[in-house]
Amino acid sequence: MKLKIQDYNDVTVVELHGDLDSDVVEMFQDAIIGIVSKDRIGIVLDMCNVGFIDSEGLEQLLWARDYCNENMRELRLAGLDENCLRILEITRLASDFAHYNELTQAVKSFA
Repeated sequence: MKLKIQDYNDVTVVELHGDLDSDVVEMFQDAIIGIVSKDRIGIVLDMCNVGFIDSEGLEQLLWARDYCNENMRELRLAGLDENCLRILEITRLASDFAHYNELTQAVKSFA
């Protein structure tokens, strides 16, 4: 997996490329911790290039949500493909995340 991080005003977008699985735990957590340590109001995970989320990936999403909440930051998901959205629905986690079809919608939701 590759991560690309960009700031848009007070929001940081993390563009994910590849599968969200156990191979990326440390890199993913380091990125979220680094962003939260800055004076940002929120994080958008751009998931449009993620094709699969395994159980460890789901745990990382929940960890990121909780870590953001504990540090008074908000987390949004954007661009979930049909497969990833279905995984969240099957595990009953879809309602645990604010998610948007388009990245621009997710970024604008912080305004």
